[in-house]
Amino acid sequence: MPSSALQVARTGLEAQDTRMRVIANNLANVGTTAFKRDRANFATLAYQDARVAGAQSSNETAYATGLNLGTGVGVQSTTRMETQGSLQTTGNSLDMALDGDGYFQVALPGGQLAYTRAGNFTRSSEGQLVTAQGYVVQPPITIPEGATAITVSEDGTVSAQIAGQSDPSQLGQITIASFTNPAALQASSDNFMLETAASGAAQIGIAGEAGRGQIRQGMLEASNVNIVEELVDMIETQRAYEINSKMISAVDEMLKNANQTL
Repeated sequence: MPSSALQVARTGLEAQDTRMRVIANNLANVGTTAFKRDRANFATLAYQDARVAGAQSSNETAYATGLNLGTGVGVQSTTRMETQGSLQTTGNSLDMALDGDGYFQVALPGGQLAYTRAGNFTRSSEGQLVTAQGYVVQPPITIPEGATAITVSEDGTVSAQIAGQSDPSQLGQITIASFTNPAALQASSDNFMLETAASGAAQIGIAGEAGRGQIRQGMLEASNVNIVEELVDMIETQRAYEINSKMISAVDEMLKNANQTL
């Protein structure tokens, strides 16, 4: 029995260590544009059924309760919290935020599409709208050299004043991707998400339509990490880790006493 308790406490240490890693990542990204915090989900491990409720205790009676011994806890999954972060005004005409659901589309090297809510875009040397890494926003938008008064409407229409023309010229329209199950998108580096079988295929449409958010020019979405909540979770995780450590020490002391007695 004491050795089994050691195993159970060990699973507790591993689970709380994983939870602390999730919290640490949340806090590390408190200033990351459009970052979504993660939550660790736990699940019980398999139970050892020494006696099943309802089994025969005699020829005429059955056990009213069972004898089930748990074997510990494990991290079942992590859940990305999709709540929107606050929108912060930057004044940069190429900064964009989504006010509502959806993702901007970006073409990665090799042609794979990635999705992001971080709209801190800029222009490449060819005038294309790109991310900080130089990845082209989809569909491609090219801003001519010397263009001024760049505007992005709520539905993603990009316009600019071209030298020699009296009226603004429409340069293209940024479309927005939505997913049946956005929580199942695979998180990647550089604020990107990748499509998975569980997320469903990307559904491309115009911003502001079919539940997609509207584009806000000159704004960026902040991280949705709440520092106070994360600190409370960190303290709780630390206490749980300490309790499991004390359990191991207590069981070890029990084993020492048993050895000395025998």
